[in-house]
Amino acid sequence: MNAVAVAGLCRRYGRRWALAEVNFEVPEGAIVMVAGRNGSGKSTLLRVLATAIRADLGTVRVLGYDVHRDRESARHKLALLGHRTYLYEPLSALENLAIVARFLGRDSRRNALLELLEEVGLADRADDPVLTFSAGMRQRLALARVLQQEAELVLLDEPYGHLDPPGFLLVDRLLQRLRRQGATVLMATHLLQRGRRLCDRALVLDAGRLRFAGPIAGMPEPEGADGAGFAEGA
Repeated sequence: MNAVAVAGLCRRYGRRWALAEVNFEVPEGAIVMVAGRNGSGKSTLLRVLATAIRADLGTVRVLGYDVHRDRESARHKLALLGHRTYLYEPLSALENLAIVARFLGRDSRRNALLELLEEVGLADRADDPVLTFSAGMRQRLALARVLQQEAELVLLDEPYGHLDPPGFLLVDRLLQRLRRQGATVLMATHLLQRGRRLCDRALVLDAGRLRFAGPIAGMPEPEGADGAGFAEGA
C-alpha cells in the first residue's frame, strides 16, 4: 500500500511554477531522499504533502487521505520539520515539549519529557529558555518534537542543517528509529552520500520537474562542479 500518491501536482508562485506535473508514489515504510538543486521544489513538495500549502493542480493523497478534502485528518498523522522551527522562544525546552504533549494527549510529566530531551542531547538545558539556544540546539529541540508526535508520515526538510557532527549522528539514529517504527519518511537533503546510505528510495527534482523516482540504487549521479545537478536518465 502507498503512503503517498501524487498525480499531476503543480504549484505556482506568481508566474513561476515551483512544481510542474509531478507524479510519484511512495510505499508505506519507505525512507525516501528528496534531492535537487536549491530552488528545485523540494521544500514546496514537502509543504504540499504536509498540507501547509495547497497545490494549484493535481491530486495528493497521504496515508489514504486527500490533502485538499481531508486536510485535518491527514494532519493528525504526519509531522513536518521545516526550515523554521516555530518554537516558543521565551519558554524552556521542557515547556515547549509539554505544550505539544498536552495538545496530543500524551504524557506531559517532567520525567517523560526529560527522556526525550536526553535522546536529542538537551537534558542539561531542559529548563533554559529557547531564546538562549544556538541554531543547532533549536534544531535538536525541533527533532525531539518530531519524535514526540509519533507520526505515520514524517517530512524532514534539511534535518542536518545547523548541526555539528554529533548532531548528524542524531539524525541518522532518528531515521533508523523511524524505520523500526514503520513510519514513512521523506527527507530533503543536499548530503547525497549520507542519504544513499540511509534511504531506500529517492526523488530527484530539477526546476520543479521530477527527473527520477525509484530505488536508491538507480538514483542518477550528480553533475557539475558543485554536485547539485543530476544526469537525466542516468
